[in-house]
Amino acid sequence: MGIHQYFKSLNDLEKLTRMPGKFKYQEHNVAAHSFKVTKISQYLATVEEYNGTEIDWKLLYEKALNHDYPEIFTGDIKTPVKYASLELNQLFSQVEQTMTAKFVDREFPKEFQEIYKERFSEGKDSTIEGQILAVADKIDLLYESFGEIQKGNPEELFFEVYEESLGVIKRYKQLACVRDFLENILTEMLAERSIPQSELKTITEAILELE
Repeated sequence: MGIHQYFKSLNDLEKLTRMPGKFKYQEHNVAAHSFKVTKISQYLATVEEYNGTEIDWKLLYEKALNHDYPEIFTGDIKTPVKYASLELNQLFSQVEQTMTAKFVDREFPKEFQEIYKERFSEGKDSTIEGQILAVADKIDLLYESFGEIQKGNPEELFFEVYEESLGVIKRYKQLACVRDFLENILTEMLAERSIPQSELKTITEAILELE
């Protein structure tokens, strides 16, 4: 037992399917999601830094790379379920953090335990790095749902996830990187010809017009 178990568990992240239990044209796993969120966070932080915001890059990368590791113990919970209520979300978070802390205590050398408990803790906080992580996480989820809608998946879940993700992203519109995403990247996304334009565009415009 020890760090070997931690390294071995990283393979298990590839087996954790995102949005389980629903038909999908393209499967996504937690390991790939963590990589994509890190890449998206890097771009968002670059935009913020260009606009004069100081970024702690080490903290940003640690938050992004580790943000979903606790799901190794609980699996991926569907977004509409996980965020159905504040109490339910807090309960999921508490279970993940408790199980993660026990794993760290059991497998990590004592001198590194507090470091890794901090790295595996909830990264979406009030810091600029935490806010960027929250946005990047939802952007990747937006793209996962967008991809299914684009391919004609009839599951209503993906429209719900798209709407919820975009709503959260919009709440961070005080950030330069979010304004850039909404004004430029999202516009480019909706211009693709192969998506069901009318419904998705109507949902998007309705969310963006809400104050």
